[in-house]
Amino acid sequence: MQEEHHCKFKQYIWELPVRWCHWVNVLAIVVLAGTGVLIGNPVFIGSSPESYLMGWIRFIHFVFAYAFAVSVITRMIWTFTGNCFAGWREYFPFFGAAGRAEMKQVFDYYTFRSKHPPETVGHNPMAATAYFALFLVYWFMILTGFAMYAEHAPSGAMHTLLKPVYVLLTTQQMHLYHHLGMYLIFGFVINHVYSAWLMDIKEKGGEISSMFSGYKFTTGEYAVCKSRLWNFFPWNRK
Repeated sequence: MQEEHHCKFKQYIWELPVRWCHWVNVLAIVVLAGTGVLIGNPVFIGSSPESYLMGWIRFIHFVFAYAFAVSVITRMIWTFTGNCFAGWREYFPFFGAAGRAEMKQVFDYYTFRSKHPPETVGHNPMAATAYFALFLVYWFMILTGFAMYAEHAPSGAMHTLLKPVYVLLTTQQMHLYHHLGMYLIFGFVINHVYSAWLMDIKEKGGEISSMFSGYKFTTGEYAVCKSRLWNFFPWNRK
């Protein structure tokens, strides 16, 4: 049987801010998880108390916590200023009939009821919904993390700003739920890497490489979807 060949169109999907935020998050999660485990289970290595090992580990944790928070905030801002593939509407596909239908197709493929995955240009609707839930976890980790950090200065601005967190959770609960949140993120990462690899193989659209280059390859040519900030840069103007 002759194999069917489809013409592939090169499409610019992921803009630079999206890719930067993705890789900053990856690095931050790895470092935060590693240093967070050590903070929860301190190690004592050094010839003298002046070695300050755990102090440096905490410092690294705080630096990457700030980087992670800035990255998450930047990505959220970009949902209102970036192209349609990065837009906030992408995270709520279930609000539209077409989105729900595509979600069913992706779900059928994931549950082995269909052998052919539907081609998606940006996020597939199942992944987009999972990303929305993931960002809620991100914000929980940011708020509880900075709330624990701010306890060293009860009269400070950060402590005052995070007062609702202290009302809802005790310090022990913040430590516990912050730790559990790390495992939720780990679970997502495992599924995310597997799904991206699977769809890259099945769709042959450059799913993984697109997060480096920004480009995917699709069987259909879609309308150009530019950022609202596209014309801000002179080299993009015609």
